[in-house]
Amino acid sequence: MRACFLALASLLIASVAAAQSPALDARVDQELPSLVSTYKALHAAPELSHREDKTAALLARELRGFGYEVTEHVGKYPKPEWQGHGIVAVMKNGAGPTVLVRADMDALPVEEQTGLPYASHVRTKNDAGIDVGVMHACGHDIHVTTLIGTAKLLAAMKDQWHGTLVLIGQPSEETIDGARAMLADGLYSRIPKPDYALALHDSSELEAGKISYTPGYALASSTSVDVTIRGRGAHGSRPEVSKDPIVLAAQFVMAIQTIVSRENSPFDPAVVTVGSIHGGTKYNIIPDDVHLQLTIRTYKEEVRQHILASLERIAKGVALAGGVPEDRAPIVKVSETEVTPAMYNDPALTAREAAALKKGLGADNVVEDPPVMGSEDFGQFGLEGHQIPTLMLRVGAIDADRIATSQKTGTPLPSLHSSLFWPVPEPTIRTGVKAMTLAVLELMKK
Repeated sequence: MRACFLALASLLIASVAAAQSPALDARVDQELPSLVSTYKALHAAPELSHREDKTAALLARELRGFGYEVTEHVGKYPKPEWQGHGIVAVMKNGAGPTVLVRADMDALPVEEQTGLPYASHVRTKNDAGIDVGVMHACGHDIHVTTLIGTAKLLAAMKDQWHGTLVLIGQPSEETIDGARAMLADGLYSRIPKPDYALALHDSSELEAGKISYTPGYALASSTSVDVTIRGRGAHGSRPEVSKDPIVLAAQFVMAIQTIVSRENSPFDPAVVTVGSIHGGTKYNIIPDDVHLQLTIRTYKEEVRQHILASLERIAKGVALAGGVPEDRAPIVKVSETEVTPAMYNDPALTAREAAALKKGLGADNVVEDPPVMGSEDFGQFGLEGHQIPTLMLRVGAIDADRIATSQKTGTPLPSLHSSLFWPVPEPTIRTGVKAMTLAVLELMKK
């Protein structure tokens, strides 16, 4: 009798899921034209980290219009000029779990080269006063649009879920200090502590219409490091009286390549990348200093600490070999703000959501992906990933034809942060909204 009851219950659940999916599809398709229009407007008007004024205002206005209780300007930064642009929207719907869903809002200092009719032509001064192009080269415009669509659908489907839904518009993910800033501004004293935290990120490799997941560690930790190689300047025609910091910086860049290849176990993934190098002002002037900006990616904290120590050692060694006086020793400074731990997807939550998404989207459209060395600060909403179960899903953003062409020609697809990256809007947004709605309903269903 018990076995028959369980079989009948399973059949009923499957029937409900099957009936719900077409209805949800219809709701998503009804909203899609408006969402695509919103996405294109966001894409054409990107804002750098710490400056997300208009994006935050748009998101707050939309969520307030759906009936959410919205709090603006959440975020406490070490620099007072970086006013918090975080958005917190809450909808209470009786007793039940509290689920947090986050979308990041900021763009990158990249000059867009896609040629799209809605491409960004925005230029601004960055924090260093340098004129830069601005582009949503990481798909945060997709994320904000997906959050808007998910918020609207869930507000209209309150009869199907219970509990407290918290939606987060997070600033400054690209500088990996936005989540920390919102928590420092008392986020969890303003809302109930979440039982679960969810997020979605677009993928530059996954086919549109698909969702991927990674149980356990999914994204690496990230640490930004500033290195100043100091020398002694001189006329370009008299290098013998200088201590050329450009030559020393070149030696330093080459020497640190051996940290991963010769000092680190191949079983412990790690990346050391020099992303920026600046020195000198004119053809015939040897400068006093060269400034480098590095990013370090690891999964293990002990590996991260070893890399940081090696950077210091190698910088000093290069200077010593070049005869640089002790009072002009290099400076290695680890950022206190642009640092975040590895992203950890709770395995039980991941398995639960993967099963729900396979029912709602089709098993072929939900795939498991390996960990990557990219980084995210979303995990900080999980209090370092272990006290609140967290899960970040990925949504495919590339049409099948582009993927097929890339595989045929061997030409890589433009990656995230590339000036040529562009997601195909309609299927990406449709899949993202449906997936995130299903993910929330799974945790909050009646």
